[in-house]
Amino acid sequence: MAGRGDPPEGTPEGFPGGGEDEYRSVVFDEAFVRAARLQEFSAQERMGEHARAVRSRPSAWEGRSSSRQAALLVLLILLAFGTAIYLGVRNPYLPPADQRAEPLRTTVVPLAPPGPVPGGDPARLFAHSPAAEYRTGAAGINLPVAGRTSHFAESQVVTALGIAKDYLVASSLDPDVLSGTTVRPVRLLLDPDQLEQFDRSVESPADDGRHALAGWLVRFDPRQAVVTDPATRVQGILRFEETGPDTLDVTADHTYTYALRPAVQGAGPVAAASLFTVHRQVHFRFDRDDLRMHRAELLTSTVEAGPQACGVDTTGSLKPLLAGVRVPDTGGGPAVTDPYATGRPAAPSLCGALAPSAQPSL
Repeated sequence: MAGRGDPPEGTPEGFPGGGEDEYRSVVFDEAFVRAARLQEFSAQERMGEHARAVRSRPSAWEGRSSSRQAALLVLLILLAFGTAIYLGVRNPYLPPADQRAEPLRTTVVPLAPPGPVPGGDPARLFAHSPAAEYRTGAAGINLPVAGRTSHFAESQVVTALGIAKDYLVASSLDPDVLSGTTVRPVRLLLDPDQLEQFDRSVESPADDGRHALAGWLVRFDPRQAVVTDPATRVQGILRFEETGPDTLDVTADHTYTYALRPAVQGAGPVAAASLFTVHRQVHFRFDRDDLRMHRAELLTSTVEAGPQACGVDTTGSLKPLLAGVRVPDTGGGPAVTDPYATGRPAAPSLCGALAPSAQPSL
């Protein structure tokens, strides 16, 4: 008779131990069950509509792999952050601490003619003057061959030279600036730290070495003279030099020759024209912000201009002597100065004598 644990028919033949032995080879231990990728839902969970029979379970390896990936990601973020800080500290091209632009220092020297001012047709005057071979207008302001410096790329040097030329064109050749109609083209190119000084020079010019408008730009008294054709003749040079890891200097040394006529014309024939020469030496300074914002800081500006009378107030505008005018001979006058001689120190005196060779030889 079969025992209570045996099937009614007894233990099947050929299977020792009965039915329990039959499934012993497929019994899963606890470790195997925990490692299973699929888990059967409970009967209660399977009663829901569209319920699935099984669900996926994350393996222990996946859990460990995710933890490792998260730790690696955090490590990479920390490494990148530390590298950025290190490079930021070591980068020599970081902008320096904000430094205010220095005030412009100006010198304006009128040049008195030795005799009456030559007059005639503008083209003929130019042809018989030292400006005969000069180029016209902005074409006379040539950029030198640019190259990189220790801390500035070639493109940055080209930018600095281009800004300097733009300033010279706006302040020396723009018809509206020359006639006193506007100063905006010049003002737009200045470092913001110098705008207050510039505005005061426009509104209240003074011969104090800081607020002579003639140091910033060329302007003729519109009640006295007007610029006439042909175009202004220009010649000179531009030089660049790195003066520090974050500053690039450009020096401009140019001579401008203008053809002028009296501002008021009578009913008779057109008054004779005359030539007026301005020798400008302008020292520019650029930092990286200036290059990026297309603006300039002016350090010094020296102007020698004639023919003018000594003692005349030229702080607000230049006051040329026109064709046929002669200044009184006071004797023992100032040193002779040639405004066409570039590349030399400017005359330190308050007035100079215009060299005869600087006048048209008619």
